[in-house]
Amino acid sequence: MASRQAITDLIISQGILPLYFNADETISTDVLRAVYRAGVKAVEYTNRGEAALSNFKKLVAVRNNEMPGLMLGVGTIKHLKQAEEYVNAGADFLVSPGYVAAVADYANSLDLFYAPGCMTPSEIIAAENNGIRFIKLFPGNLLGPAFMSTIKEIFPTLFFMPTGGVDTTRENLEAWFNAGVCAVGMGSKLISKKLMEQKDYTTIEAETKKVLELIRSVRQ
Repeated sequence: MASRQAITDLIISQGILPLYFNADETISTDVLRAVYRAGVKAVEYTNRGEAALSNFKKLVAVRNNEMPGLMLGVGTIKHLKQAEEYVNAGADFLVSPGYVAAVADYANSLDLFYAPGCMTPSEIIAAENNGIRFIKLFPGNLLGPAFMSTIKEIFPTLFFMPTGGVDTTRENLEAWFNAGVCAVGMGSKLISKKLMEQKDYTTIEAETKKVLELIRSVRQ
């Protein structure tokens, strides 16, 4: 299992955390292959449906066989039992839509990366006081880059990643990175339901490559 610091460094260097869910196991694995071919080394599979856990186990098996260096995490973790199930299934890191103290305690005990979703300074402070250093700003489209700019100086030792509504345009990415985020979480704007329905893995790979390059460019 990778350390919390190793996952933190990986997501920051990548600049993006792609996230997705599909009820179909084959589509889920083919999407993973597409983003891996694009150069992604950390992916979040979201715990959004009944098939999520069994699909995740398949993703771990495929990763172990085909994708050296890929860190596979799970999102939408809302309570401790889910966290334990996914870690036992091979999850490298955990992400939540909100801050769950029990999950933070569990992750801390294992030196496991945990990014809780926070929307207010109070939630960020609660996470920080429990040893969390990486915050998912959620929902990003409601908070916006101006929110990040305003709170950045209050939390100089924390890393922030907006998720939800982050766009693939240079303008949107520039606004976020200029405001002080270390990475962006990107779901349906990158891996859309339409592309998955059409099994258009070539476009998913191409778009992911494009966004990775755009982020590199924006950071320079």
